[in-house]
Amino acid sequence: MQNGAINIAIKAARAAGQVITRSLPKRDSLQVIEKAQNDFATDVDRLAEVTILRELKRAFPTHAFLAEESGQTGKSRYVWVIDPLDGTSNFIRGFPHFSVSIALCYDGEPVLGVVFDPMRDELFSAERGRGAVLNDRKLRVGKRNSLDGCLLTTGFPFREKRHMDAHMGMTKSLMAQAEDIRRTGSAALDLAYVACGRFDGYYELGLKPWDMAAGVLLVREAGGRCWDYRGGDRFMDQGHIIAGNLKVGEEMLKAIEPHITINM
Repeated sequence: MQNGAINIAIKAARAAGQVITRSLPKRDSLQVIEKAQNDFATDVDRLAEVTILRELKRAFPTHAFLAEESGQTGKSRYVWVIDPLDGTSNFIRGFPHFSVSIALCYDGEPVLGVVFDPMRDELFSAERGRGAVLNDRKLRVGKRNSLDGCLLTTGFPFREKRHMDAHMGMTKSLMAQAEDIRRTGSAALDLAYVACGRFDGYYELGLKPWDMAAGVLLVREAGGRCWDYRGGDRFMDQGHIIAGNLKVGEEMLKAIEPHITINM
């Protein structure tokens, strides 16, 4: 990984955050496009993405890019994976919980990650092997040894509603043991919150690589683990992910196992 890449990613994330916060008072006049059922994008998503890509392409012209709005460009072992506005539905409604997510992957594995919450000025960042930080404060995942007393977070499968019954079954099983479950609307922030111990565990299905690439590295570098729903490591391909510390994650996997269907 090239020296200074994390600083350039942080600069790009903050620039995109400025685009988003400046647009928040004008959100009622924004053009909203429904890309798929219940999957929205706005002019702000696209402008924030252009802002990020401009910064990154200037610094890394030989790298490839995978961005939510513009798709895949270039070919390289290094791929920047970008969600310019994770939590668009929250943004459209003025609900102040959304983020910018930028990751650099090498041969498909995240090696750098930045998640920026522009409303709280919280910047989560990580480099592989160097730990994870929140505004320069070192992060560690929660220390709970079981699901008892855990605060979990999830997202409903709005892109894959055929899995809704299975997801609700998983949620019921987890609620039988955990303290409570939240649904916030930003997968990137959910993972960042697991990394800093605000949540003890996270589960969601139907995600895209840009939803989770940066957050996965944050969790790992904060001492946590990520799994697919069958306990493997294919979550980036499958889109189904569990995150937490080792003990909590293993108990979550046991709780959801009866509800996993063949086509998951």
